[in-house]
Amino acid sequence: MRKPYYVVSACLAGTACRYDGGSNPCPEVLQLVREGLAVPACPESLAGLPVPRPACELKNGRVLSRDGRDMTTAFLRGAQRALEIAQAHGCTAAVLKSRSPSCGFGQIYDGSFKRRLCAGQGLWAQLLRQAGLALYSEEELPPRPDRIDAP
Repeated sequence: MRKPYYVVSACLAGTACRYDGGSNPCPEVLQLVREGLAVPACPESLAGLPVPRPACELKNGRVLSRDGRDMTTAFLRGAQRALEIAQAHGCTAAVLKSRSPSCGFGQIYDGSFKRRLCAGQGLWAQLLRQAGLALYSEEELPPRPDRIDAP
């Protein structure tokens, strides 16, 4: 098996780890995993959060659940663990679930729980970007690694 090039949001790889117990399988991400070019990770699961769990959104730098709990510490713990997985596998890019308080970047939900978007990035996306990984989403997929110089 080839060395993974991408770390991907586990929900995009078909893992039922979303807050509502579902997944968001993305055919292109599933193919990357099958080919050994991607490793899935879910920072929220790695933090030990249950599935299902209350919906969470970022507001003023804090992750808040729909029922009002501050989940920032757990989300940061999971983001760090997921970053460590990416680094341990030598990943240099990520395909992340858009708008998520962990994985979203560019635009995320604004913390009102009314499906409104605002500029921002999720906690894991921030760590990955700071570590130098290129970020993509299921809405803007990267070029195929077999067409570029993948490690």
